[in-house]
Amino acid sequence: MGKLRRVPVGIVGASGYGGVQLVRLLMDHPEVEMVYLGGESSIGKSFGDLYPHLAHATNLLIEAVEPEIIAHRCEVVFLSLPNGLACQIAPKLLEKGCKVLDLSADYRFSDLTTYTNWYGTERSDRTIAATAVYGLPELYRDRIAEAQLIGCPGSYPTASLLALSPLLKQGLIRPETAIIDAKSGTSSSGRQAQTNLLLAEADNSIAAFNVGRHRHTPEIEQICSDLAGHELMIQFTPHLIPMVRGILATVYATMSDPGLVRDDLITIFSAFYRNSPWVRVCGSGVYPQTKWANGSNLCYIGVEVDPRTGRVIVMSAIDNLIKGQAGQAIQCLNLMMGWDETLGLPKLGFYP
Repeated sequence: MGKLRRVPVGIVGASGYGGVQLVRLLMDHPEVEMVYLGGESSIGKSFGDLYPHLAHATNLLIEAVEPEIIAHRCEVVFLSLPNGLACQIAPKLLEKGCKVLDLSADYRFSDLTTYTNWYGTERSDRTIAATAVYGLPELYRDRIAEAQLIGCPGSYPTASLLALSPLLKQGLIRPETAIIDAKSGTSSSGRQAQTNLLLAEADNSIAAFNVGRHRHTPEIEQICSDLAGHELMIQFTPHLIPMVRGILATVYATMSDPGLVRDDLITIFSAFYRNSPWVRVCGSGVYPQTKWANGSNLCYIGVEVDPRTGRVIVMSAIDNLIKGQAGQAIQCLNLMMGWDETLGLPKLGFYP
């Protein structure tokens, strides 16, 4: 019997945190073969030279980003690039028949005017952008399965939306009262030199940033508006905490039915995510920790009700680099290819 064919995939922007997670995860994926790694600043270097801990597992070199060559060799291409670059490459890859999964913000918005207002980049690919599907499988699984272009969600939106979705979809809260307080490790800012990410700055400290103007706000609002059936504005405040991986998003909202108790909501959440293998709804009185999700594609959700204030509190914990980035992109790939949604993804984290 001949060797079964594996799908050839490529990664553009392989040297960043998102890229190295993709490389690591795709090495263990039984249905794919990595045939291309692309970048700009490290052309010609061995990926093992950039990441010595993977040198024994791959001998691929970083190559120039040439869409025609990439499309000739790859059926699927992951774009792990800074905002504003994927939209220059994706149209050429799509024209050649590639499936494209973009980890930046370029294809997350149905309205490119919103993208331009928040990211400051004018776009000429509106027709192509209109075909993109937002890559949150727990909400858009069927659409992802039929898509050629996926706009993979940001890590903060992933954690926040998984906490909010059942509340909005089932009409359990007054939508305008929703507040998201989210905290992330330093890797959420990528592999770049920033003063606030230095150990001397971040250690033994916690700080909010981009208050009232974080770029993930319109992304969260877009999906919340879709779920609620009308335009919504959401209060979202991110914080940087002194750890490498993980996001904990805590959502507060006033309940539309103050008679509901914690166990009612746990039942509702469990039913909402009953077909979602990567979401774990915690039991009564159990609140998730980021360490639980470390290294896995899981999202842990805890639910509480404060009868005194009439508010629900939902806590969502993920690994920002896996479920919040590379793992979720592979989860979308599995759906696009008709494979099991859990294929090739880590089901258990490392603890402690």
